[in-house]
Amino acid sequence: MSNASWFFWAAWSAVFAALTAIFAKVGIAGVNADLAMLVRTVVIVLVLTAFVLGTGQWSNPLQLPARTWVFLVLSALATGASWVCYFRALQLGPASQVAPVDKFSLVLVALFAWAFLGERLNPREWLGVALVAAGVLVLAIKR
Repeated sequence: MSNASWFFWAAWSAVFAALTAIFAKVGIAGVNADLAMLVRTVVIVLVLTAFVLGTGQWSNPLQLPARTWVFLVLSALATGASWVCYFRALQLGPASQVAPVDKFSLVLVALFAWAFLGERLNPREWLGVALVAAGVLVLAIKR
């Protein structure tokens, strides 16, 4: 996959993540955050099922290697925990502060990728990670 290709999809991911915060903040008004997350998750399952079937990408998931299952389940559990925390935070705080703190995950991904995956960033890239961390602090700290 080319650099331009991954960047295209990552940029759209950022757009949709931003819309997620705005739509969720409006959608959870006066609703239990866990119930709202359940509704959102059911919609995601339905849409992804239709997408996988509609694009002919379906294959038997039971034939996936055990290692794949372990890490996909761990990823799902981490996603679920993240969503629970995110929806609770959105219900309690302003989206303009919650979303930047949530995006501190970018800093953590860089650190975890370095520690666990052996990925190496150059000094310019580490500077970018540090600037994101500083930006999160600036946006999250109440005056």
